[in-house]
Amino acid sequence: MSATRSDTVVIFTEDADWHTRRLKAAIEHEGFDVLVLSLNDCGFAIGETAHGLVLPGLGDRLPAAAFVRLIDKGSTEQITARLGLLHALRESGVKVMNDARAIERCVDKSMTSFLIASAGLPTPRSFVGEDRAAMQALVDEAPGDMVLKPLFGAQGRGIRRIPRRSPLPEPEKVGGIYYLQDFVAAPEAETYQDWRVFVIGETVVASMLRRSPRWITNIHQGAVGVPAPFDARAHELAIRATAAVGADYAGVDLIEDAGGALQVLEVNSMPAWKGLQRATDIDVAAALARHLAATLAPVPAT
Repeated sequence: MSATRSDTVVIFTEDADWHTRRLKAAIEHEGFDVLVLSLNDCGFAIGETAHGLVLPGLGDRLPAAAFVRLIDKGSTEQITARLGLLHALRESGVKVMNDARAIERCVDKSMTSFLIASAGLPTPRSFVGEDRAAMQALVDEAPGDMVLKPLFGAQGRGIRRIPRRSPLPEPEKVGGIYYLQDFVAAPEAETYQDWRVFVIGETVVASMLRRSPRWITNIHQGAVGVPAPFDARAHELAIRATAAVGADYAGVDLIEDAGGALQVLEVNSMPAWKGLQRATDIDVAAALARHLAATLAPVPAT
């Protein structure tokens, strides 16, 4: 059996939220049918279906492309199987945005930091380890405060600022792994701020400054987004960071240090953009849909 290709784009998500609705409408505007699926309902059927996969609503057909909006929480086995299906789609020639490789690299903050640094991009010192005593020694000897982040996490949840020589939590409080990053002291200002730069392909489509009276500057934690001024260095760093993790699109977080230089904090492979769109009035879903359609367009014969 051989699998045929449909004209349907699958959006993988767990919530038909504002983002999904906007994205679905934008992709339909580009001329594609859209099927919204949960990865939880998909799987493998090797020797049974033409493509060896379970994709409800598609039968023996493969999608034209797949857009990964959200992956549900689950056991190690469940997450592995869901990512395995995304890997299988890519191996079957289906365009996946973002594909499993980029998602794996960005979900694991230690790998993100490693790839950013390996690409020669400025980023804070970061340490990852399981031994509490060894990690405590790093905190005690640090030149300033450090930030303890969940290795897997988003939207500023669960992060803590650790002053020098302050005790780290017990291992069971952090999933048995410590991810520590130097706290970046921004220039003197009345509020804390960082950058969120949204990259699609090799282009910055929107960027904002996130400002907050607290040092956590995520929009979901109460920060306010305002349009960012054009900054060629910020755009260059964001584009290079997106390429470093192998993503088609990403929300890249940058911060200005005490010397006024920008550093790359994180790269998000499944970023939300509601706050960014509210701040900049740029239709991010439309830009994502146009990029996806462009990647599916036939290459003219020469």
